Amino acid sequence: MEIMNLWWLLIPVSYALGTFPTAQIVAGFVGHDPTAEGSGNPGASNVYRVAGAKAGVIVLVGDLLKGLIPSLVCLLIDGRPLALAAGMAAMIGHVAPVTRRFSGGKGVATLAGLSWVLYPLVALGLFIIWLPLMKLFKRASLGSLVMVLLYPIGVLIMPETRWYEVLVAGVASLVVTLRHHENIKRLFKGEEKTIE
Repeated sequence: MEIMNLWWLLIPVSYALGTFPTAQIVAGFVGHDPTAEGSGNPGASNVYRVAGAKAGVIVLVGDLLKGLIPSLVCLLIDGRPLALAAGMAAMIGHVAPVTRRFSGGKGVATLAGLSWVLYPLVALGLFIIWLPLMKLFKRASLGSLVMVLLYPIGVLIMPETRWYEVLVAGVASLVVTLRHHENIKRLFKGEEKTIE
């Protein structure tokens, strides 16, 4: 199969994988609906609050894999450009799933999955920053926002980074930040919920 034909196949498949409702399925097993409880966001943090730590961790890993798997598969098939496109397609699928009228999660974990494949040092560095922020402030959104704002800088300083990779990192950072607009409002008001 020609490479361009692979792109036309793998990008939609990656988007479809991103739409997989990890949070709803996992929380549903223990009798919760994250879209109707807590913050209403179908993501790991909200599932952690409404359905417990175990469910939250499972959702986190599941959402991360939605970005990691297509990126890794496409990296092995055709290199970094396809891997980057597939990972972004998965993230957009998570953030704007057609199955939920384009209303999905925040995209942090799925973007992290992409990053562990293409920028493992950046992912590790941001995780090291995120961990003490979580322990100190106990607000997932604050740690996530710091990570995504630093993400394009991390990609930029990596050796052999192409200009389009920095551009895509900037777009990803903007998308995730915009998805946190309600969290940002609550943070400024001192009303953002904590994770104990």
